[in-house]
Amino acid sequence: MMRSGASPLNGRVVVGLDGSDSAWVALDRAVGEAQRRQSTLEIVHAWPWAQTDPVSFGVVTEAHQTPVEIARTVLRLAVARVAEQAPELRVVPTLTAQDAVPELLRIGKDAALTVIGTRGLGGFTGLLLGSVGLRLAAHTSRPLLVVRGDIPAAYGPEGHGKVLVGIETDADEAAARYAFEEAVRRGARLRVLYAGARSQLFGGDHPLPSREDPAARAEREQAGAHQVVAALGEEFEQVRVREHTTHGAPAPALVEASRAADVVVLPVHRGAARLGMQLGPVTHAVLHHSHCPVVLIPIDRPD
Repeated sequence: MMRSGASPLNGRVVVGLDGSDSAWVALDRAVGEAQRRQSTLEIVHAWPWAQTDPVSFGVVTEAHQTPVEIARTVLRLAVARVAEQAPELRVVPTLTAQDAVPELLRIGKDAALTVIGTRGLGGFTGLLLGSVGLRLAAHTSRPLLVVRGDIPAAYGPEGHGKVLVGIETDADEAAARYAFEEAVRRGARLRVLYAGARSQLFGGDHPLPSREDPAARAEREQAGAHQVVAALGEEFEQVRVREHTTHGAPAPALVEASRAADVVVLPVHRGAARLGMQLGPVTHAVLHHSHCPVVLIPIDRPD
């Protein structure tokens, strides 16, 4: 199994499966992520995550089967589903009895990517309406791919050939780098959307110094963001980059741009003293309304 220290372009992919429709959608997306990385796919499931009748999510069981046996059935179905789509993938099925959030955080701490579906049953009920998805998003230390499953038809087939990233300042370099790497993995173009002004867009605290003009600060920070992208463009010279600055509300611009993207990459900030990240208004809006899956990149920053 590929662990920490792997190439940033590759690395193990973890997907949380609670047996719901959205979780199967997330599994299918996770297969594609593992294929692009030529890496191991780890499927994590636990019987406490599915607090509902298993028949409702397509698992036919016998009356005498225990919850653990049902969970094993879900995992077998998942492994078989992956084998049909990508027989070349190495798949690691992991059965656990632990709570979803700490277990996925533990397993995913050295993974290249963790994938979850939202509006799942039990364990992942509604990323923004339930507690599990929010807790996972707030505490993950690794990239998290969120696949909204409440309206599966909202996601068209992958094939736009475009990665979209939203950044504000040079502090978002990790998100920009991930976006460039994702463009390489997909053989895709990259669209960079800069926020025109900084106002806690992607979460975290962004206090304005009392002696610095807000407009001057915004101009300086935007220049820093442009420098980061320029440097990455030289490093990943095979990636075609299109840059755009929005001077209005960035959330509608990102959501609209997501119509022609295969994935959106967003930074999510937290201070050194904070227990978790704060999802800002733009992140919330994009998670709610994006027309493609969203990758959240955690970014630590001193207060």
